[in-house]
Amino acid sequence: MVDFLNEARRVIEEEGRALELLAQNLPKSFENAVELVFCSMGRLVVSGIGKSGYIGRKISSTMASLGQKSFFMHPSEAQHGDLGMLDPLDVLLLISHSGEATELFPIIDFAKRVGIKIISISKAKNSTLAENSDIALCLPNIKEACPLGVAPTVSSTMTLALGDALAIALLSKRGFTKEQFKTLHPGGALGKSLSFVFDIMHKELPIVKSGNSMQDGIIIMTQFGMGCVGIVDSSNKLIGVITDGDLRRHMSSNLLSKSVNDVMTENPITINKNMPTSEALFMMETAKITNLFILDNSSKPIGIVHVHDILTRKIA
Repeated sequence: MVDFLNEARRVIEEEGRALELLAQNLPKSFENAVELVFCSMGRLVVSGIGKSGYIGRKISSTMASLGQKSFFMHPSEAQHGDLGMLDPLDVLLLISHSGEATELFPIIDFAKRVGIKIISISKAKNSTLAENSDIALCLPNIKEACPLGVAPTVSSTMTLALGDALAIALLSKRGFTKEQFKTLHPGGALGKSLSFVFDIMHKELPIVKSGNSMQDGIIIMTQFGMGCVGIVDSSNKLIGVITDGDLRRHMSSNLLSKSVNDVMTENPITINKNMPTSEALFMMETAKITNLFILDNSSKPIGIVHVHDILTRKIA
């Protein structure tokens, strides 16, 4: 009887060893491939057949999500008109473990005729695909984890990892930011987890001028219902904050006759509009506060965010 757990561990361990070998023997042409795609004025067009095609779709999707214009072209569809989607400025990424997938040959022929550069991923430098590529990324020739030695397992895992490495190298070279990533992922959990305070901040602010009475301050606090009021100087720069906690600490019979400057907490914790909401939430929890004012580069308040704004967004 087969011990399925041990068999599963064997497969995972063999694929892990293959990835370690790939990392230790990363093709020297990898840097050239990154440079070619980075400098291209066109798109990265990925193609492959069978399991290589499925891996190619994932690589193309990852590229697109990280700012590299890319799409997958099925080799069969390419032979029936989709070659017309290619532009001489594009770069092709062709995937075939053996390097002898005949379905890719018409694409190679077309690319040679119109001058499209080819990057390939295969196991053999002397394969038809590698020899007709401008840059050949060759994988270590390791047996598959399949006990029959035929089902793509180790080879497809290495191909996927190499594609991910290429995508992340391009991300680093471009200086791709979280803000750009969020723009490309507005929906779903990724979009929510990468939200920024400018997405949710309130732009109508509970603000009073320095020197005003506490009566004015409490009126503003009550009107806005944020549990705080910001104090600004004559240049509209934030110099302090009064919270519900400050009111309790200064509670007395003459509280309303005091100046807001007498009660405010000076130099409050503030943030900028490009801070991720997750980081703002961490700051609030650490400092045990419920509001944060958002300042521009001149220390003038442009927004305020309440802890409930962040928590409600995350739950939604």
